[in-house]
Amino acid sequence: MANSIIGRDMAVDLGTANTLVYVRGKGVVLDEPSVVAVNENTGEILAVGHEAKRMIGRTPDNITAIRPLSDGVIADFEATEQMLRYFIQQVHRRRYLAKPRMVICVPSGITAIEQRAVKEAGYAAGARRVYIVEEPMAAAIGAGLPVHQATGNMIVDIGGGTTEVAVISLGGIVTSLSIRTAGDDLDAAITSWLKKEYSLMVGARTAEEVKISLGSAFPMSHEPEAEVRGRDMVSGLPRTVNVSSAEIRQALEEPLHAIVDAVRVTLDQTPPELAGDIMDRGIVLTGGGAALRGLDERLRHETGMPVHLAPDPLTSVVMGAGRCVEEFDALQAVLVSEPRRF
Repeated sequence: MANSIIGRDMAVDLGTANTLVYVRGKGVVLDEPSVVAVNENTGEILAVGHEAKRMIGRTPDNITAIRPLSDGVIADFEATEQMLRYFIQQVHRRRYLAKPRMVICVPSGITAIEQRAVKEAGYAAGARRVYIVEEPMAAAIGAGLPVHQATGNMIVDIGGGTTEVAVISLGGIVTSLSIRTAGDDLDAAITSWLKKEYSLMVGARTAEEVKISLGSAFPMSHEPEAEVRGRDMVSGLPRTVNVSSAEIRQALEEPLHAIVDAVRVTLDQTPPELAGDIMDRGIVLTGGGAALRGLDERLRHETGMPVHLAPDPLTSVVMGAGRCVEEFDALQAVLVSEPRRF
């Protein structure tokens, strides 16, 4: 009972595309898109999460649906804080008592100022203490890698705004690279390709649906086709075109190349002993982008390393951060800590 009065500790994977919340002793209790719909005239928040995501690209003038995080970092502070607060209230019904300790995941390439913004947002949303953990570290713990042993573990976490590549050994990150090419860039590549090839304008949501249904990173035995609806740029009227997955693969080539390149560069900077370990153990893929068909094949083909998909790629990061919350004292070492200065 005493525990519930203080407010349960929680872990938050504050992602560009989705925010997941893990509550100590309960597991993942919330998984919603990181979208906030705001009424421009009054400044009030109309909807958060799934409801707000449905509004993207479909709002009247006075309402805007925004994604408060871009490229893994906070772009709109107020909206991020409101969104976090909303999510905490979803989890803690008796919110006037809830002052949880909070572990928040951030990209590894984040600057000190961006990191500070994340902590401040956590405190503003009502946390008692905010701890920060780097995403690749959380993803590795969540994917069940033996991060505390003296062996090299390589993790590639492809999210919405950033792709994190890291080699982890002895509970710390040995080399890491965070690039701002990820799921959103795949969507954008599809949008611009359809514009160029078919002079068809499609919205961000349609592009994402096309990526999920047709996207692939490596030639497959079965190449599906699908109809894509959008607006014809010449006539200005709605139009439907037939697109095959081979064409979409061509569209995705540039961002995919950047991701593969990041893996190569990280391998290049890895100490030889650890590189040998990775050769044995392989590379682990997590994050929403890991669900892209044939991505593991593509990486295997380009690096010559074994590549495995994490058991549940979308929740690896939050599960890892959740482990930090459950075994707080044991895993305190992986958290990036600094005293809060008033």
